[in-house]
Amino acid sequence: MSTVILDTITGKSTATTITIGSTPVISSSANSMTIRGEGSNQTNIQQGLAKAWCQLTGTGPTINDSFNLASVTDTGVGQRTTVWTNPFSNDDYAMSGGQSSSGGDASNVGIQYTAITTASVNNITFASGATVDDTMFGIYLGDLA
Repeated sequence: MSTVILDTITGKSTATTITIGSTPVISSSANSMTIRGEGSNQTNIQQGLAKAWCQLTGTGPTINDSFNLASVTDTGVGQRTTVWTNPFSNDDYAMSGGQSSSGGDASNVGIQYTAITTASVNNITFASGATVDDTMFGIYLGDLA
């Protein structure tokens, strides 16, 4: 087995593109890198990755696992504030989540996001119209500051 140790990779014909065989697989520009995706499509690595995610227990709350989550604070029944380790560049980032319903009508559960800032967001879990301390899962996508 061989080991390659280097500081810089430069494309032979185009300095910002790396080709394997005859297929360009990686290209880069200032603060941006794309990689060959499905078919001939390109995927921007910075834009295509989750910038934060978490799984939080309902009571406590406790962080079961996370990425880019500095802390979580219980602010009421079914309400918690998550604070990012590295903040977002603006408060327009996308959020999606789910929860494990501990009671009530399991078909009538949801998460509401409020008080969205670059540094944190409030997550509220509810079932059958009432806030509940359910385990929640969240994923957050956007540009980091």
